[in-house]
Amino acid sequence: MVNLGANAEIYVRGPKGEPVDRPAVVTLFRAGGQAYAQDTTKAGFVKFVHVPYSEFTVQVVAPGFQTATKRFEVKGSGAVTVILGLQPLEAEEAAASVGFYALSPKAQKDVSKALEALRTNKPSAALSHLQAAQRNAPNNAEIEYLFGVYSSQMNDQVQAKSHWLKTIELNPQHLSALLSIGQDLLHDNKPAEAAPYLARAVEAAPASWRAQALLAEACVVLGRSDDAVEHAQRAIELGHDRAAAAELVLVRVHVENQEIGQAIFMLEGYVKTHPADKDTSQYLERLKNPQLNTAGNSAAAAGDLNVVASVADALPVPSSWMPPDVDSSMPAVEPGATCALDDVIKNAGQRLDDLVRDVDRFTATESLLHESINRNGMASPPENRKFNYVVSIQEVQHGYLNVEEYRSSGNTPAEFPDGVATNGLPALVLIFHPYNAINFEMTCEGLARWNGGLAWQVHFKQRTDKPNTIKRYRIGVAGPSYPVALKGRAWISADNYQIVRLETDLVSPVPEIRLVADHSDIEYGPVNFKQANVNMWLPRSADVYYVWKGRRIHRRHSFSMYMLFGVEDKQKITVPKVDDAAVVTGPSDSKPNP
Repeated sequence: MVNLGANAEIYVRGPKGEPVDRPAVVTLFRAGGQAYAQDTTKAGFVKFVHVPYSEFTVQVVAPGFQTATKRFEVKGSGAVTVILGLQPLEAEEAAASVGFYALSPKAQKDVSKALEALRTNKPSAALSHLQAAQRNAPNNAEIEYLFGVYSSQMNDQVQAKSHWLKTIELNPQHLSALLSIGQDLLHDNKPAEAAPYLARAVEAAPASWRAQALLAEACVVLGRSDDAVEHAQRAIELGHDRAAAAELVLVRVHVENQEIGQAIFMLEGYVKTHPADKDTSQYLERLKNPQLNTAGNSAAAAGDLNVVASVADALPVPSSWMPPDVDSSMPAVEPGATCALDDVIKNAGQRLDDLVRDVDRFTATESLLHESINRNGMASPPENRKFNYVVSIQEVQHGYLNVEEYRSSGNTPAEFPDGVATNGLPALVLIFHPYNAINFEMTCEGLARWNGGLAWQVHFKQRTDKPNTIKRYRIGVAGPSYPVALKGRAWISADNYQIVRLETDLVSPVPEIRLVADHSDIEYGPVNFKQANVNMWLPRSADVYYVWKGRRIHRRHSFSMYMLFGVEDKQKITVPKVDDAAVVTGPSDSKPNP
């Protein structure tokens, strides 16, 4: 007998449970991310017939509402009912295009082929696919942006800018278009015109190192030194080596302030790691030897240093959605600094011991942004959540630390997108607790710059002869769990030995659960709980990326309004200053122990 599958009945509801009367595009995706079927609702309902037995994700895109997704499984011949509740967008978000995922499967196919051609710098091969996609979606911001990329590769910058301006009319927060316009204006020596576009890019994506770096360049040329330093330092923190050119902004500020020694010190480090940059090497020689200056000054003119950095050029089409593995390169460190690893680890461990001893439980407000990434590296429209977040850290017996997390959304249990919860982020920093540090190989790579100060840069990796206890994936609420070995890098304040940033990756994939990659990048900042007279460094933000069962996910967690449980008034986390996990019911089910 032929298996005809079952019907999938999709109901789309508004925030009060009412049927959404406006047409909504409903797409069924297979477990690997391929589109299976698409249709449009009528009075909040659509039915797909003869859906095969398998796992699916249903996605709903409706004008004026946040995109919603939900997983479901077709098991038997009866109808499967799926109900999705939509939340309204804010006014600015509602004006934005819903992007690539709102396209029909045929248009997505054409865009994918155009992307491949543009990535390989074959614009002529992309044109017919872009034209076909535009016929299906004549006012789509993503297609308009790619027409701009096509024109740029054809050396028609006037037409490229016209397409990019049209893109931001369709989507005022389109990051790539804002960066492309701003960057072109910088290269045309029009920083005053570039700055507003780049400021909008930073507002749209504060965690974009390219946006921060390019805005820093515009600010320094315009003489806004304080703003330039702020954005350059943030670019370096976010982009590491990729944003190294932002160091030239800081050099230019030092020269303008007649801080020649500091400028030379920074340039020596930059030139060492960028030997191909001959112009900057020559500039360094003029700084060291004022007699080489045509102006005859004691330092080269600041304007001679080209800060419009090609290193910060944005790749015109999406290519890499996940940051590089921590072992792909080592971020730059200051020359000549020696690190006493044992002392750094001991002092950092003491700070964490103080945290466990002083704090039983704290609460925060957690904001979550969730994106699914398709095989072309393009992100779905983001889903947003806000949780009341409670963390408990206890030493349940000597040598055994237990970390528990609780989330709720209003008066209802927390629901993560895609049925996958992120747990275990607070436990990752406990890698450096004395109970756990002995389970890792650690190397101090040197002294790195961090937020205007200095931090020891420490690489770590799970030892094969020691317990693997920090992170695990759990299948289902009470199902089996799988420990995953971690490696990573931490930046530890040279002044107070607090951990200010932590990055982790898998030592190797976990084929038993089809876990290919898991990358976390967490920033920490100081919180002062006044009534208890306790100062702690707690997570400020965390970016989580994972590839599991063919799904590629990026999540950004932001934390604010910290309170000590039951006693403390609301506290806002401050910007950190150095000188003063996903399970399948959560990507990490962490209970560190020796």
